[in-house]
Amino acid sequence: MSILILVSLLGIGLILLLAEILFVPGTTVVGIFGLVISLSGVAYAFLTFNPEIAWWITTGAVIINLAAVVYGFRSGVWDKFSLKSSMQGGAFDDRLVGLQVGMMGKAASDIKPYGKADFQDQIYEVKSESGFIPVGTEITVIRIENNLILVK
Repeated sequence: MSILILVSLLGIGLILLLAEILFVPGTTVVGIFGLVISLSGVAYAFLTFNPEIAWWITTGAVIINLAAVVYGFRSGVWDKFSLKSSMQGGAFDDRLVGLQVGMMGKAASDIKPYGKADFQDQIYEVKSESGFIPVGTEITVIRIENNLILVK
């Protein structure tokens, strides 16, 4: 019966340590609890068996736990949980189609520094390069970047 208890304690401790390494990120209650149960199994071995056998059990438990940890890192288990690709797209929503650098337009509202402008009967939100531009002023597109229209 004592061997069954010992094997159960060491096995549950090992399973919890592996669960910590493979499934639960960081040091959490699962890993600490697994370590406590493994140490309880080692303490139980010293209380139940003679010291020579208890040291053999401790050595075996340490070797098995280290081997399981090393195997967990080297087996490629992490590759199954890690992201291998990244998004390469951007935001394009055809609001600026037909608009070009150098186009002439008219301020549809005061631009201070943001406002509305009319280019070929289309209203766009623009930013002034130089500050305040009153409504009705002729403006020119000087730069378009990241859905921002810079005018002067």
